[in-house]
Amino acid sequence: MQGKTIHLHDDLVKLCQSGDTRSHRKLYNLYSKAMYNICYRMVNDADDAADILQEAFVSAFRNLESYHGDATFGAWLKRIVINKAINFLKKRRLDLEPLNEGNHVWEKTEEPYDTNNYNIHSIKKAIQQLPEGYRLVFSLYLLEGYDHSEIAGILGITESTSKSQYNRAKKKLRELLNTEYNDDGRQRRST
Repeated sequence: MQGKTIHLHDDLVKLCQSGDTRSHRKLYNLYSKAMYNICYRMVNDADDAADILQEAFVSAFRNLESYHGDATFGAWLKRIVINKAINFLKKRRLDLEPLNEGNHVWEKTEEPYDTNNYNIHSIKKAIQQLPEGYRLVFSLYLLEGYDHSEIAGILGITESTSKSQYNRAKKKLRELLNTEYNDDGRQRRST
């Protein structure tokens, strides 16, 4: 049995669809911070994220009549935001590493590490240092909840490449965090 989708802001969306500009502002205020965070995680630049956010909201408000409530408004908007961010990255010629099937070794075992030893600032900083292709797949998979077949469709890559990018991102993230922390989990001091 599937749960019923709850449309928290359906009344606000209907007012927007009827042209009420104050409702546009309210809807923007409700969703802009979360959508900005998605943009920023994907493009890793505050100014670009802000531009993409504005573009996404303009597009969403212009196409509000195509929103029929099949998903929550937030999910619908999130899809627009992600597509705008991906288009931005494609314009910058996103360089995803192609998968060389013959030489690739899949990581089946995880190195044990206690994530409680890392602070959130260090994790965010490490994610920002990931190469763009790694960061994009990592963000879409782990932070936005897309599966590899969806990511492959969104980015125009194979599912294997998506999995490979994700595994490489995890490995690189581990390396970045391990460089910042001692073996006992304490943060290294800057000299």
